[in-house]
Amino acid sequence: METASAPPPEERRRDAAATRRRLLEAARDLFAERGYEGATVREIAARAGVNQALLFRYFGSKRGLLTEVVALGGLEQLRATPPEELFETALRSMLTRSTEGPEDRSLEVYLRSVGRGDEAAGTLRELGEAYQSALAGLSGAPDGELRADLAMAWLLGIGLMRTVVAREPLAGADPDDVCRLVLGTLDRLWTEPGPGSESGPESESGPEAESGPESGEGGE
Repeated sequence: METASAPPPEERRRDAAATRRRLLEAARDLFAERGYEGATVREIAARAGVNQALLFRYFGSKRGLLTEVVALGGLEQLRATPPEELFETALRSMLTRSTEGPEDRSLEVYLRSVGRGDEAAGTLRELGEAYQSALAGLSGAPDGELRADLAMAWLLGIGLMRTVVAREPLAGADPDDVCRLVLGTLDRLWTEPGPGSESGPESESGPEAESGPESGEGGE
């Protein structure tokens, strides 16, 4: 009686890589839909179509899986995207995502998970800080970090209202319309003069300061 031979090493590696990919995609989607605390290891493994023991073999823990989901999603997007394009890329990702494919859903994971459990806090905090750091230099103003935080608050607020609360009309709005309105207004955030700037309307170098009625020049 012949015994079945073991698959060759290359085939085993391909199978292992496919299994890891399915687990990552299943975890990405469940974390985005239910949050880190709401998605169980059993559900992730079931959606990936594998035994949950394989999840621990490849990722060590549920938190290890979250770390890789974030690294391959949000952090990879940060490395691959110029800072001036980052906000629009992240916004469009939230507005136009499909139910299939490898698109980044890390900001949705962030929205549904941050502040709801200490286990995921460090990983998610790293993601938020990385986005803030990338955006902070866009204005060149002394308060660049504040502006970056405001941009992030707007981005996450849009994601919250559209994907979590599903509030109309935003939930059903055309992505191009949302981007046009948001990005046009966002430009002001990066270009508005910073504190102490001499280009504001109350600057001492303005025309009123030079020729106002109390200047003392040409008075009676």
